[in-house]
Amino acid sequence: MQNRESSRNMVEEQTFQDFLPHMAEKLGADGLISELCNGFRLIMDPTRGLITWESLKRKAEALGMEGMTEEEAREMVREGDLDGDGALDQMEFCVLMVRLSPGLMERLWRSVDDSLSRQIIDLNR
Repeated sequence: MQNRESSRNMVEEQTFQDFLPHMAEKLGADGLISELCNGFRLIMDPTRGLITWESLKRKAEALGMEGMTEEEAREMVREGDLDGDGALDQMEFCVLMVRLSPGLMERLWRSVDDSLSRQIIDLNR
């Protein structure tokens, strides 16, 4: 059972990792941020304006994450909770989504590296 669960998580993670860079390419930076904000609003607790483990667990099935346990929901929120308030605000959610996408992060670093290389070449001229 553990192996099947682990395999399912790997497939779900890989699907997400492949999808976010594709979205970034298709939508551009502003479009991607807009879509991430829409995702945030979909999951957030409307009374608090934050994503809580409870709101995440409630919405999990609609997001294709059937059977999410309370502990899994708590861990996901903990992973992105930068200010320690036990919930995700919109910025924390967006940062977490980008952080969870190695393909997107690799492209961002490559872009930074290219830009720095061009600046160094220009300085040496």
